[in-house]
Amino acid sequence: MKKIILLALAVSSAVVACKEDEVPAPEFTVEEDVATYKEIASLNLGGLGAAEITTFDPISKRLFAVNNGTTNKIDVIDFANPASISVIHSISMAPYGGYVNSVDAYNGKLAAAIESTDKQAAGKVVVFNTTTYAEEKVITVGSLPDMVTFSPDGKYILSANEGEPNTTYTNDPEGSVSIIDVANNYAVKTVNFSAFSSQLAELTSKGFRVFGPGKNFVKDIEPEYITVADDSKTAWVTLQENNAIAEINLTAGTITKIIPLGFKDYNAAGNMIDVSDRDNAINFASWKVFGTYMPDAISFVRHNGVPYLFTANEGDAREYDAFAEVKRMKDLKLDETAFPNGAALKADGQLGRLNLTNTLGDTDGDGDFDALYSLGARSFSVWNAQTGQLVFDSKNELDVKVKDANLYDDTRSDDKSVEPEAITIGRVGSKRIAYVGMERVDAVAVYDVTNPVAPVFVKILPTGDAPEGVLFISASKSPIQQSLLVVSSENDGVVKVYKANKL
Repeated sequence: MKKIILLALAVSSAVVACKEDEVPAPEFTVEEDVATYKEIASLNLGGLGAAEITTFDPISKRLFAVNNGTTNKIDVIDFANPASISVIHSISMAPYGGYVNSVDAYNGKLAAAIESTDKQAAGKVVVFNTTTYAEEKVITVGSLPDMVTFSPDGKYILSANEGEPNTTYTNDPEGSVSIIDVANNYAVKTVNFSAFSSQLAELTSKGFRVFGPGKNFVKDIEPEYITVADDSKTAWVTLQENNAIAEINLTAGTITKIIPLGFKDYNAAGNMIDVSDRDNAINFASWKVFGTYMPDAISFVRHNGVPYLFTANEGDAREYDAFAEVKRMKDLKLDETAFPNGAALKADGQLGRLNLTNTLGDTDGDGDFDALYSLGARSFSVWNAQTGQLVFDSKNELDVKVKDANLYDDTRSDDKSVEPEAITIGRVGSKRIAYVGMERVDAVAVYDVTNPVAPVFVKILPTGDAPEGVLFISASKSPIQQSLLVVSSENDGVVKVYKANKL
């Protein structure tokens, strides 16, 4: 007994000796049956654009939700009782710019990514106090900050600045990443990708894409979403339109490499897809078509010392007044040698309706298409972060499982199918679980990824309309000491909360 008391005093003294912001949250996990996930609460924030991304602050027990419905604001939700949630405050974005695109909370601080009212101008990251809502700092970042996140240790705030062109393509800003040093009075370093321009030919040969009017390497790269390693030393950002991931050294504040992702062969075993919205059926079949991974969200896991990156392979097209890359397959001129049955394939019930990019496939430059490339991969993937190697792809399992759940939307078969957009990973008891948000079927797929190179499907959860944000709250931070899943949906403005049964 004496030894136990002395040990307790030693631990207590160690905690008291720490600064307040250095005291770690008590880490614990609760064993839960992830197959029993069910909805426990739902809150409508106001319709289209009213609930894209959420973040949770365990200090104030508040959820913060992006709301670009009727006005640009952040809604504050009382989350002390996750089964009974309500809006208690709103933070106006009017003093800072236009749309608020992303939020993240850490240790009583809320970071918000806010684009300028002139979308091509520099945006802002604004930091608020999560308890008082007071503004703590306004930081100028790159054009169109689309995603913001704290590093796990809270030392950095990172912003993915997409830098989209205007609709006439007369103003196309640089894509960039802003690295904000929290302790150094929020000093910011914004970096672009110019150091890699000399590698364009090599990167392109591996599936990297730079395209559009002017074809400018620095301006055509469009960062989308960031994840950070558990040691807070390295980050990775998806370059969605470019079909790549970039690695960032946070200590040095430099981009260290670009990882092209290649293409997915829909003619390979297990990759069967439905390509028509006009065949009055859901038919998964093999086709002589490639998918372009083009991930949106990305998440990090370290397993047995190896870093892995999980990507939601949504796909995205450049569609502007001055430039649009999407074409129906039936509107393309096909190479007769590559596609001897091209006329038959152009039927609406065959490949004719499939949306493709017209920027890839004319391999010999003679004006016809020798190969066909669609947008996205209708899957989530796992990549070795050190080598860039693909170690797992869900192939067509998301399509199949959504169909089995009677949620498949055949009107999207010609486009990007279920459109995996969001992915997040959390530890539930002894297991590591991935949650994949699928925009076009209003659902989240739950996977056991305890072994990241061999994910195992668990179940499908129906959500609101077009889930955009998928937030995992660990048991150690949860107000009920049990892990929670929060899904926010951009088309109906609904936030839903899910909980599994304890084992």
